[in-house]
Amino acid sequence: MDDVKAIPTPDQSDENFWTTVLTPVDPAWNEPADDDTFAMDEHLLEAVRSLAERISTRSLAYRTAGKPFDAALMAAPDVQLAMLRSLHEARRSVDRLAESAATVAGRGGASYAQLGAAWGGIKRQSARLKWPHAVPKKSAGESIPLHYAGGDAVVHHDPGADAWWYTATGADLQENESEAVHGTSAEAIARATEFLLTHARPPRNETT
Repeated sequence: MDDVKAIPTPDQSDENFWTTVLTPVDPAWNEPADDDTFAMDEHLLEAVRSLAERISTRSLAYRTAGKPFDAALMAAPDVQLAMLRSLHEARRSVDRLAESAATVAGRGGASYAQLGAAWGGIKRQSARLKWPHAVPKKSAGESIPLHYAGGDAVVHHDPGADAWWYTATGADLQENESEAVHGTSAEAIARATEFLLTHARPPRNETT
């Protein structure tokens, strides 16, 4: 508890906000308890089932007929195939989000050993193979692509100013280009991520 209290919690309006946020906290997380993982299963099931009902041909037939899709229909083998297809899409989403998280963490100073530990304890070499561009080489000044919240950004280094800047297009198609004022790639990534989160795709209306 004392360790938690010792972690600074500045507001974004504070002058030292980004300096504090970009300084890693150790340990970065606490191991999830069974209740946490069960809750995750429930949330994932809700999302996957929602997609399955949208892509299921049987569900489409019920909607076309103006009938509700009864929960008992989930027992149909073809609906479960739609569930399986939805789970595949969920795995692809996880991979995309994991790459974004690894890039933000790695560019912020996390090592491949730390990325591997966070990804279920895989070895450093495996983490490097999985996310080869997440942790920059010390001499690296290349552009850094980032996909987050349905949008895309590219973080660039300006050698003349010895500073970083970004261009970003949110999921809502809003665009932004920063000035070359960020002292590190991690700060530029944090700012780009903030923009992408602010301009995420609005929630999709469910079809009744």
